[in-house]
Amino acid sequence: MTANPSTEITSLLVDWSNGDKSALDRLFPLVEKELHRLAHSYMRRENPDHTLQTTALVNEAYLRLVDQKKTHWQNRAHFFGIAAQIMRRILLNHARDRHRKKRFPGAIQVSLSEVSVVSDKKSEELIVLDEALERLATIDQRKSKVVELRYFGGLSVEETAEVLGVSTITVLRDWKMAKAWLSREIGNVE
Repeated sequence: MTANPSTEITSLLVDWSNGDKSALDRLFPLVEKELHRLAHSYMRRENPDHTLQTTALVNEAYLRLVDQKKTHWQNRAHFFGIAAQIMRRILLNHARDRHRKKRFPGAIQVSLSEVSVVSDKKSEELIVLDEALERLATIDQRKSKVVELRYFGGLSVEETAEVLGVSTITVLRDWKMAKAWLSREIGNVE
């Protein structure tokens, strides 16, 4: 194995993409801490009274990452970019479930977890933000991805540039423009 953890992670991801199942076993200990940091970043934005723990979010995301059979992993940043997207979707699905339960209290719902993720206000804010990001994606997919990777994923400008295959200047410009656009869009909703 190589001495550089980033290089080692990339090497294991490539090996895993090429069918080496043992690479996955060696990969998890190397990415677990970063996945926890990513999940913690998401959870920090939630209300303190939610019951979903960071570890539960990491475990659910990891199970979904492992299920990515058709993904050809490029590098560490690509892996964590996908992880950020998955974590965002997990929280969004929980927020939508909570919102649905509020709107249809008598409905019977079968779920894997009866975990309350966020308060009603936070879940509505997450849904509004997701809808705004979806609108932005129809106008400019890359700007939407920059927000997703930077805000939700906690990736640095450099890591975001690496995942998207653009320069850091482009990421900074997209980030600035996307934040202004989202601020205007979300402000129009309220």
